[in-house]
Amino acid sequence: MPEKETLERAHEDAREGKSPSTQAGEFVREEIHHVREGKHGVRSPKQAIAIGLSKARKAGVKLPRPPKGTASAKKESRTSRRNRPSRNRSRANERALKREGRSGASHRALSRQAKSAARNRSRSSRSRAARKAARTRRSSRARR
Repeated sequence: MPEKETLERAHEDAREGKSPSTQAGEFVREEIHHVREGKHGVRSPKQAIAIGLSKARKAGVKLPRPPKGTASAKKESRTSRRNRPSRNRSRANERALKREGRSGASHRALSRQAKSAARNRSRSSRSRAARKAARTRRSSRARR
């Protein structure tokens, strides 16, 4: 279950008309924080992001489904059939995550993940995102 503060931040983003991916970013941030504080580990930055997005979907953020063939998609199809996964499965997942390392949420790992994700996008797409970031940078700084 996401923290109350995270849910409030995501709801605030929704009220302000921000995109679902921005709302989901709050959940991803929380997940990375959990790994860094030692609550559990992750194999890779991608896994931390996937867990955060999954929590966002469960909290009602209107995100598209995970890509077919991924572990997230398989888990989602399993849990969408019934309301909740069994207690044993939940505990097994939790224990498996606790055995994983913490370096998947390091600055270096996240930076590498961001760069490789950006590389898969077109030049115009990256340029548009950078322009939008520059345009909205001022307003976000004043708010915090």
